[in-house]
Amino acid sequence: MSTASLLVELFTEELPPKSLKKLGDAFADSLVKGLAQRGMIDGGETVTRFATPRRLAVHITRVKAVAADQKVVRKLMPASVGLDAEGHATPALQKKLAALGRADLDVSQLAREGEGKAAQLVLHDVDKGQPLQVALQSALEEAIEGLPVAKVMSYQLADGATTVQFVRPVHGLVALHGGDVVGVHALGHDAGRATHGHRFQGVRDIALQHADEYESRLESEGGVVASFDQRKAEIHRLLLQRAEECGDTLGEPADYAALLDEVTALVERPTVYVGKFDAEFLGVPAECLILTMKLNQKYFPLFLSEGGLSSRFLIVSNMRLDDPSNVIEGNERVVRPRLADARFFFETDKKTRLEDRVAKLGAVVYHNKLGSQGERVERVRTLAKAIAGAIGADVSHADRAALLAKADLVTDMVGEFPELQGTMGRYYALHDGEPPVVADAIAQHYQPRFAGDALPASDVALAVAMADKMETLAGLFSIGQVPTGDKDPFALRRHALGVLRMLVERDLRLTVTWLVEEAMTPFAHAVPGARDQLSTYIYERVSGYLRDLGYTTLEVEAAVAARPPWGEFPARLAAIRAFTQLAEAESLAAANKRTGNILKKAEGTFAHADPALFAEPAEHALHAAVQASRPVFERHMAARDFAAALKSLAPLKTPVDAFFDAVMVNAEDPKLRTNRLALLSDLHALMNQVADLSKLAA
Repeated sequence: MSTASLLVELFTEELPPKSLKKLGDAFADSLVKGLAQRGMIDGGETVTRFATPRRLAVHITRVKAVAADQKVVRKLMPASVGLDAEGHATPALQKKLAALGRADLDVSQLAREGEGKAAQLVLHDVDKGQPLQVALQSALEEAIEGLPVAKVMSYQLADGATTVQFVRPVHGLVALHGGDVVGVHALGHDAGRATHGHRFQGVRDIALQHADEYESRLESEGGVVASFDQRKAEIHRLLLQRAEECGDTLGEPADYAALLDEVTALVERPTVYVGKFDAEFLGVPAECLILTMKLNQKYFPLFLSEGGLSSRFLIVSNMRLDDPSNVIEGNERVVRPRLADARFFFETDKKTRLEDRVAKLGAVVYHNKLGSQGERVERVRTLAKAIAGAIGADVSHADRAALLAKADLVTDMVGEFPELQGTMGRYYALHDGEPPVVADAIAQHYQPRFAGDALPASDVALAVAMADKMETLAGLFSIGQVPTGDKDPFALRRHALGVLRMLVERDLRLTVTWLVEEAMTPFAHAVPGARDQLSTYIYERVSGYLRDLGYTTLEVEAAVAARPPWGEFPARLAAIRAFTQLAEAESLAAANKRTGNILKKAEGTFAHADPALFAEPAEHALHAAVQASRPVFERHMAARDFAAALKSLAPLKTPVDAFFDAVMVNAEDPKLRTNRLALLSDLHALMNQVADLSKLAA
């Protein structure tokens, strides 16, 4: 069956840059999926995706003109319903065949499946393969409908009467199979072969003769680099080249990755020019200048090779000019007032001490049910002092940092650039003469902001950061604002994961129960069950976090069930993994599970077993083994050598197995039964201090 390359292009007005890559990938992937489902491609095709500010397109090789016929088996109805006593088609069967377009079919051509009353009439048929036009029309409609667009535009077509919806108005549709136009239509446009070049530096209309020439002719005649990935790679190459020519650097790739994607989505014919601003602006904190350039102007700041911000910046332009001086000078004129604003905000803000701004937080609403930011600051201060005392941090510094941490929210700079909250607080605190540890804690109390972000560096910063996150969690849980499904408007998952990381990665000897109790104390009118809900919510987060570290679900469940201080999780999980490699592990885990089930059914608490009541040698042997293992186990636990502690349980295997083989726990004599349950209770308590070993049982 003949195949050819297929090209589909939607030509639009400027698409939203921050979502262009996602739109391009989704459009291409959906078309490929739709064509595959309809038998137009068999999996050996090559797919090339294109996305520019004014187009979404895809090129697919080895697309069929007509899909292959497909043999199908259609179950029609029970034979008793479809055939009368003489074996002729009943009206019901005739109606069914007519609906399938097979009214002329003789019943002798139908097969039967099953016997007797269960016999079914079956039609072995052939579905004719769809022509490409039909398949592509359906796939195109699905692709357009399924684009990940948060908000669509409604606009009228050229007829002045028809309204359609899409992310941006569409002005053209190309659909070529080899050299032939595929007669599909979408969003008021019939497919053709005409695409369009760069708005200013390319041929306006390009009549494509074949699907395979799309990319090359767009670049050579239209001045458009159609591939998003190719444009991105070229921009990055030019950025690095220009930076090197200046003797500067671009900084860390992670710091400009998002901007690189965004500018790639803004240009069709990229080039990079070097601009410069007055060195006098370097007196403003670098973060302010960087954010101004990146956020407002889409410039790439440069950094001196010896460290610090350079007064040069890079401009990604959509125009390749022999003399770019006008473009460069224009951008330099534009950036100057932006930098001047940043300098004005900084100098003005420094005139008022952070401490004097705290009172203004009383007028800033935090939440209509939780009061003002000023009230929240007092709650965070109380909690920060408690945490600082518990982890050995300087309580007075933690209190001071918590007092000032939100004060920069009422500064001009943070009012203009909310992204700088915390960062500017640090600069202003240092200007006010606050201790560096306090200033650093102000900057770091929002950390970690995202997965992989650094944790606060000092214990003081750690205390304030944890207090800030726990206060947020406790406050919102206290009023019933609990995340549900995918809805988490207050980023409580992120806050919980931040607390989790601090506890685990800094090996803090704090329990979640204590943290929740301290954080919930100010919320006297919390909804019923809020404390338990919050504790459970945080513990649910830890399971996913630990699995992401490479531990199995069973290993994580065993560790979490013991509810240890979170800083012990890594060591306990490593110990659990080592324990599972022991020859005795499987038997001990199974015995532990059995013991737990017996004790659960007994529904009681038991004192220590009395050896005088033992009636079987196996009871004496198990009791002696438990008594011998306990001091060794406890010595390792005190040293937090969890692997050695679990390994010390290995000798229990033989007496445990012998006990269950020889002893009936639920003896008729109540004293014997209670004593045996007490012995199992002693065993269970010893075995489950590191982890709930029953979770490891198959």
